[in-house]
Amino acid sequence: MPREYRPVKSVRVLLAEEHGMLRGALAVLLGMEPDLDVVAEVAAGDSIVDAALVHRPDVALLDIELPGMSGLDAAAALRDEVPDCRVLILTTFAGPGRLRRAMEAGAAGFLVKDGPVEDLTAAIRRVLTGETVIDPALAAAAHDTGPDALTARERDVLRASADGATVADIATALHLPESAVHGHLSSAIGKTATRDRAEALREARRQGWL
Repeated sequence: MPREYRPVKSVRVLLAEEHGMLRGALAVLLGMEPDLDVVAEVAAGDSIVDAALVHRPDVALLDIELPGMSGLDAAAALRDEVPDCRVLILTTFAGPGRLRRAMEAGAAGFLVKDGPVEDLTAAIRRVLTGETVIDPALAAAAHDTGPDALTARERDVLRASADGATVADIATALHLPESAVHGHLSSAIGKTATRDRAEALREARRQGWL
């Protein structure tokens, strides 16, 4: 049973957001709360664990789309390296697939970025009591949605195909034969019922599979 939230000291918060203006604004808003203290701000996913080991936050607010390492992968790493830190995922693309992956990675909460800041500050306090906090509309959608259609490798190949990367580029980046890249792309296009890899990438993001 969740325990009652009783702030006896400032809650130490780590904030991971790629865009500096948004990160700074959010840090200011959180800092206005008397019991919240933003102790670390990072712009890349692969900086999260190191910052957490130094600053020992109580809660980490992680965007999903981060350079270096996704927020979902960082959440799993924090679970192993800094298990006392509770993780809240913040995202713009809030598909049910992403929610499931966040929970599998050990996240304690999942919120969309366009929600009110009051919901975010309340969620920070609630996860410290042991609760799991999920955007209600997203929770309902996830309940009615089947498992992710794409395999892990198909997701990797679609991600690598962004920004006009060629098949050769993707093969080099993922250490795969070009024939395997073609196969994974074709499979992903078929599973998303789209016409090409650009549409498949957009549809996979809309569904929350990436």
